[in-house]
Amino acid sequence: MKDKLDIRAYLDADEQKDLLRLLTAGSVDDGKSTLIGRLLFDSKKLYDDQLAALERDSKRVGNAGDHIDYALLLDGLKAEREEGITIDVAYRYFSTNRRKFIIADTPGHEQYTRNMITGGSTANLAIILVDCRTGVITQTRRHTYLVSLLGIKHIVLAVNKMDLVGFDQKVFTNIVAEYKQLTDNLGIEDVTCFPLSALDGDNVVERSERTPWYTGPALLDFLETVPIHADRNYHDFRYPVQYVLRPNLDFRGFCGKVASGVVRVGDEVVALPSMKRSHVKSIVTYEGELQEAFPPQSVTITLEDEIDISRGEMIVHPDNIPFIGRHFTTMLVWMDEEPMDTGKQFFLKHNTNTTRATIATIRNRIDVNTLEEKAGKPFQLNEIGQVDILTAKTLFFDSYAQNRQTGAFILIDPITNNTSAVGMILHPLDESALENNLVPTLDLTRLGITEEHYAAIETIVKDLARQGLEINIIK
Repeated sequence: MKDKLDIRAYLDADEQKDLLRLLTAGSVDDGKSTLIGRLLFDSKKLYDDQLAALERDSKRVGNAGDHIDYALLLDGLKAEREEGITIDVAYRYFSTNRRKFIIADTPGHEQYTRNMITGGSTANLAIILVDCRTGVITQTRRHTYLVSLLGIKHIVLAVNKMDLVGFDQKVFTNIVAEYKQLTDNLGIEDVTCFPLSALDGDNVVERSERTPWYTGPALLDFLETVPIHADRNYHDFRYPVQYVLRPNLDFRGFCGKVASGVVRVGDEVVALPSMKRSHVKSIVTYEGELQEAFPPQSVTITLEDEIDISRGEMIVHPDNIPFIGRHFTTMLVWMDEEPMDTGKQFFLKHNTNTTRATIATIRNRIDVNTLEEKAGKPFQLNEIGQVDILTAKTLFFDSYAQNRQTGAFILIDPITNNTSAVGMILHPLDESALENNLVPTLDLTRLGITEEHYAAIETIVKDLARQGLEINIIK
């Protein structure tokens, strides 16, 4: 009986651990995959069969000489092992006594920029690796810019292969000074630097005796303790409705995930876009009712009043309303093999909302290697720049800098269903100056339709709006 209680207590404690999502980025051969492999190996998170396969593969296709090639734990594709590079994003999960981790090992090549964007879209922390022999190079600047673009607040600079320069403190100090200058220019505040040898394990899990001049923690100790709870937005309550739950006549709840902010029973809320107000009657979960909910909880909210709310609409606090509109400026990362077509209407997916959208204006393209702005022309694969988006349906959004959850979206090609681009919203635009209005108008007076049919037509128009096609009615 005691053993059962101990196991249950262990599982309960394990479930309460918080989760750190992190990505690694760096140039080819900087040691990203090796670092993660060493982290897993030294923290004793590998099974016996994995160790046996790793030792066997290291002798057969390894690139680390007589050493175990820890990169093979991450580089599983045949092309990756043959070329000794990372091509696709590799995810690894492991946990320690203090925290759970999901690591995304992202490619370093410029041609795989979209893979890095995918891997970093949910990350709390980024590990940027540099080879101590080459220091801060063009790809280091590109990866750091992409990390800042994604809004990742914590950066680790891992100065790797220090064993090849005899753990020279001056080499480390010079690289750190140059990198801090870059992050200062990009407005990144939280940067922590480590001198490492991923192959030998120096300062990865344990402090190394070969760097007596380094007084900071080992990398794993830092990852276990870096605070990430404050990174979430607990101020702006945003609740995109995913589903209306009506199991019986006595219950009508709105299901979804709290994107940001905190909501409590009794709070006054407003539904968008109707602007109807009510109060939170209850917050329901599978385990029972709650008095409050916060991100990233998925809950069902019931209201005191009967309000018509459907999927794609949003519940917020009345004194804190997001931007409401169809026209905004955004940073766009082009993800499709097909070049951008400004004449095409895309599907825009924003939280639980889907609508038609077009790229109204291309403001500029950004050279991610030099951070230079270039003339705006249709984007090719992996290109990044500022564009103006015009949607057919009203969206409820914040700037990405303020709220990552409600400031991001994807564009989907309506023919191929490929993800064409991902966007980070910068700010809304004035819609009164729009010359090309995508929303068609239905003039009922000119069509000779009588008032007795207005209600039926309005019901049809509302159903179309929920499917992403908005129509203005004149009556």
